[in-house]
Amino acid sequence: MKPQVLMAGIVAAVALTGFVAAAQDRRQTPDFATLDADGDGLVTAEEIAAHGQTRFDAADTDADGAISAEEFATALAARQSDRADRMFDRLDANNDGSLSADELERPRQAERLERMIARADTDDDGALNAEEFEAVKERRGEGRRGGGKHRDRG
Repeated sequence: MKPQVLMAGIVAAVALTGFVAAAQDRRQTPDFATLDADGDGLVTAEEIAAHGQTRFDAADTDADGAISAEEFATALAARQSDRADRMFDRLDANNDGSLSADELERPRQAERLERMIARADTDDDGALNAEEFEAVKERRGEGRRGGGKHRDRG
């Protein structure tokens, strides 16, 4: 019976790790070295479970064994704040503590916009009229009920 209980605990911890990670920030998957806690070059179920428990414990600030809505929101806000700080630092090319329009412009943004307009510009006048614009929205699923959140992928 003990191995079954241990395995159930490992499965639950791994699932919890995935749930908490997905809820907090899908892009912040731990790297191999973080999960390989003993540094032996292998990641075991126990190491993954321990990592999940560590993340759970960090969010469970009152240590009552459960994450309340407030604790969850606090943990999520902290991760989002950290992510925003890293993004800001990456975008602030001249390190002056502020972002200029040039720093915020995505590479090749103008080129992408020109291609998008060219594809949708059915009358080849170099601009989109209301009908062409609505056709783009329809193709993207935004003209349907739900604001494009559930696009048809068929």
